[in-house]
Amino acid sequence: MSGSTNFFITGWDHIVDINAYDHVLFVMALCAAYRLVQWRQIVIIITAFTLGHSGTLILCAIDVIPTNPTLVDLLIPFTIMVTALLNVARDNHEAGGTDTKLKYGAALGFGLIHGLAFANNFKVILFEDSILMPLLLFNLGIEVGQIFIVILLMGALWVYNKYLSGDHAKWNLFLSGACFGVATILMIEALKPAENMPANVLPF
Repeated sequence: MSGSTNFFITGWDHIVDINAYDHVLFVMALCAAYRLVQWRQIVIIITAFTLGHSGTLILCAIDVIPTNPTLVDLLIPFTIMVTALLNVARDNHEAGGTDTKLKYGAALGFGLIHGLAFANNFKVILFEDSILMPLLLFNLGIEVGQIFIVILLMGALWVYNKYLSGDHAKWNLFLSGACFGVATILMIEALKPAENMPANVLPF
């Protein structure tokens, strides 16, 4: 049981660990544009993200898709920046069905990218006979951590609405802008090692 618990804890730590704040930023960016009454949309978009990274995690674990930390470090902040821009664009016009489907599709596609980072963490765990149970528990730990972040974020939004009579457009703009800004810094940091690479060498 202790070995099984370790898989779950590793997945949980990969989300809530302060050193993994890039994934926290992405979850925050996914939820920033939604109001509390839109909890169904929040559930759907988080589920889309889950399906994306779970699929990639499985494929990487069985070595169908290779992982490259350098490329992943570039792509993850890119997903945060695009999601933040979609949030701002969503608030600047009436969000219709196309807009909603676009965000769901982006969450699914970007989940595939984030799955590469999860896989890098998962592959360092040793398992013996089957990857099924370790994979399930690791992914479950990720999901519980993800739900924990969403609950905290929605709690902060509730306080903002109830006690500060906050304007949701300002909430979305502030949160999305903060996520975009931090992601930009992460992107710059990820590009630094590539500056010393030969021009004919690609980072993947």
